[in-house]
Amino acid sequence: MIIPVRCFTCGKVIGSAFEDFVKRVDMGESPKDVLDSLHLDRYCCRRMLLTHANLIDEVAPY
Repeated sequence: MIIPVRCFTCGKVIGSAFEDFVKRVDMGESPKDVLDSLHLDRYCCRRMLLTHANLIDEVAPY
């Protein structure tokens, strides 16, 4: 659905990094390099961005 504002596990703010992450990965950068440059070092925070499925466009009509 919508990217969570905070990591479910540790509580670090990750919502502000999602747009940069998607834009840079779409431009061809490695997800690992993007996450490192965004200072998302914990695997729980990395999981939140890597496994997010953007379904808001499919659910919004309902």
